[in-house]
Amino acid sequence: MPKFNSWLNHKPTKSDDGNRGKPELTPEDTQGTDQSEKNTLPKTKLEKTKQLIYGFKHFSSGVLGRISGGPRKPFYRRYWFWAAAGLSVAGGIIAVERGISEIDKTLPDKAELNAVIREQTLTIKAGDGTILQQRGEATREQLDLEEIPDVLKKAFIASEDRRFWKHGGVDYQGIARAVYNNLRSESLQGGSTITQQLARILFLKQERTYWRKLKEFRLAQNMEEELTKNEILERYLNLVYLGSGAYGVADAAWVYFSKSVDELTLVEAATIAGLTPAPSIFSPIENPEAAKKRRDLVLQRMFEDGVITKAQKQAALENEIALKPNQPKRLEVQAPYFTSYIHKELPKFISPEIIKAGGLTVETTLNPKWQKFAEATITKVLKREGKWQRFKQAALVAIDPRDGQIKAMVGGKDFDKNQFNRVTQAQRQPGSTFKGFVYAAAIASGKNPHDSYLDAPIVVDGYEPKNFDKGYRGWMTMQQALTKSVNIVALRVMLKVGFEPTIKLARDMGIKSELKPMYSLALGSNEVNLLELTSAYGTFANKGLHLEPHGIRRIFNRQGEEIWNAKSESKFNAKRALDSDSAAITTHMLRRVVTQGTGGSAGLHNRPVAGKTGTTDDVRDLWFIGYIPQMVTGVWLGNDDNKSTRGSSSTAAYTWRDFMKNVVEGMKIENFPPRPKLKGRKSSIKAKTIKPKKLINRPIPKKGDEDSEGRNSRRSSRRRRRRSSSRRNNSGNSLRRRLRRRVRRNSSQVRRYRRRRGATSSPNNSGSSKLRRSTRQAPVRRRRAPVAAPKSRPKATPRGTTSWRERLKPN
Repeated sequence: MPKFNSWLNHKPTKSDDGNRGKPELTPEDTQGTDQSEKNTLPKTKLEKTKQLIYGFKHFSSGVLGRISGGPRKPFYRRYWFWAAAGLSVAGGIIAVERGISEIDKTLPDKAELNAVIREQTLTIKAGDGTILQQRGEATREQLDLEEIPDVLKKAFIASEDRRFWKHGGVDYQGIARAVYNNLRSESLQGGSTITQQLARILFLKQERTYWRKLKEFRLAQNMEEELTKNEILERYLNLVYLGSGAYGVADAAWVYFSKSVDELTLVEAATIAGLTPAPSIFSPIENPEAAKKRRDLVLQRMFEDGVITKAQKQAALENEIALKPNQPKRLEVQAPYFTSYIHKELPKFISPEIIKAGGLTVETTLNPKWQKFAEATITKVLKREGKWQRFKQAALVAIDPRDGQIKAMVGGKDFDKNQFNRVTQAQRQPGSTFKGFVYAAAIASGKNPHDSYLDAPIVVDGYEPKNFDKGYRGWMTMQQALTKSVNIVALRVMLKVGFEPTIKLARDMGIKSELKPMYSLALGSNEVNLLELTSAYGTFANKGLHLEPHGIRRIFNRQGEEIWNAKSESKFNAKRALDSDSAAITTHMLRRVVTQGTGGSAGLHNRPVAGKTGTTDDVRDLWFIGYIPQMVTGVWLGNDDNKSTRGSSSTAAYTWRDFMKNVVEGMKIENFPPRPKLKGRKSSIKAKTIKPKKLINRPIPKKGDEDSEGRNSRRSSRRRRRRSSSRRNNSGNSLRRRLRRRVRRNSSQVRRYRRRRGATSSPNNSGSSKLRRSTRQAPVRRRRAPVAAPKSRPKATPRGTTSWRERLKPN
């Protein structure tokens, strides 16, 4: 048993793990049995036991190795591995070809690629189906590739597809580079080529799925087979969306720089090319800093590709982006402020890539008839009142409080000259219109409209508010204070309610702008925009239920399928912001503002109207937010440069009435809910009384203690208004008319005097020339007779006091 004995004598080594089943044989294995057995006899029982264990282990592994065909081989040398690999590759090839054939069935025919004409990019319709705006081929300027300057073409290629002239539609090297850079987190890069982007724009939906990406790859390859590189580049540059309503490079050159493409500089070309990945993010109008960084990156890539020299790059980097915004050419738009608002709202509800793909139809909430009324009203007030009251801009928005749909919107005087929307973009102090939330919070916390507060001077931690007329009225109820828009009482009410409950209620009702807890909050010092303020007042009209304002009702794709509906959005569902009893009581208080207070100019015949006027410091902003049960409308008048006006909030109230009287024609008359009982009412808000560090209550100044502008009297304010009105009327044609009347009156007096003295008006009379000369003299303003001088002084005749009778006496 030579082999068994060798296994018994074998001791494990490091090489055993790789030679399992192959025990090492000694020279004695080839000799006789007796000698080997003699040499291998153990000296002790322990050594014998160890040798038996090791021997059995290696013997069994050797037997098993022989049974399995000998020593084990690496997996890549075994026949089953190569068989499985071959089957996998064959199956993969079959699956890929099967997938490609399935993809090809869903793609357009190759013949269609040459004759493709894109449908309308975006159609915006009013609520009744009237087309407000249509952006597509009919409104887009198309250029041949030869008409596009080389610097612009090279800028796009450097920005979007640096290997455009080399790849066959899909740049696998670019994809690998993008993946590598993204993994290293150097920068977020995309791997889509210009051909892929064109395929996405023309034919594909914009969902982010692997299946869509595979179709995009295949379609790009098909386009490369059927179209030349120049044809692909030409179509791409004419169809790519570049933000602000610009589709194609021609529109972008006009929209951002008011020039044609052949006039673009290197800086402007790089700016336009940098818009492609995210037009809203890199817009030089909305985000100039991001646009500059993106432009610099495009210039760097152009330099790396050898398109521009280092000197050109350096000169371009030192130049600023000189914008001259304009509207796309041949773009006929109704309600331009509203449609621009719709364009900014669209990306909130659907993917920007779907918008970029085009073919969408947006059904909005606008009422075209009411929109015309709104535009006519704004034009009228700016023409009639704007000049002498010194405000150059106005804005109006109307919302249905029952569903939050925007029915009319005018954001300024002239959209073509200034696209700034004062309904959604202008942040202005609301003034006294914010008092509606202060009193609503007080009512919800259990306060009574008949609770009395002192209208007297007050200083709270150094803050000393004043009433608009600088006067004080003493003790008065909350209802009276809101009706007369008294600032001191509004502050005292907020001190009782607290900052937090007031701010929370205003936010629940629709105010999205930042509201800071400060004492001037009660007087409307925090800036808001007209849309959110109007929507918040709509909560009062809707019995305490708030609905977010929106202008989009439904969106349809190119096939006419509905892809979005406002009803499916939870954010547009009604939410309880204020209990119904508190809303009804506040509405009852706001009705008094219109019937007995500062909003009297907003009254409608036989219709209940509630609302609140507002005026800010130095009369910079004039507000009126009013509502009926079916409609809430907000009006703002003022100047973009924040200059003071000479008007009053009654002008805004009159503007509101001028619009609403046309809207309510034929509309059913509805009444507000009756005011609930005031006693036994439960509070829905917990008041958190503000405890100032230092509160000073001062007595009401007596009559005569205050200056001429601080008299506690409505009569004095009327006098001031009459005096200012007379001063305004003393200019221009009015002054000339008054002078002519004075001359005619003096002439008639002269004729009567001459008749009494027997004078004649014959031209032969010697005194007639003197008469004619005297009547031609400018009239002298009559003055009171001078007070007699003391006897010690000689009597002096003041200059200019000679009467007309003395002037006519002969010398």
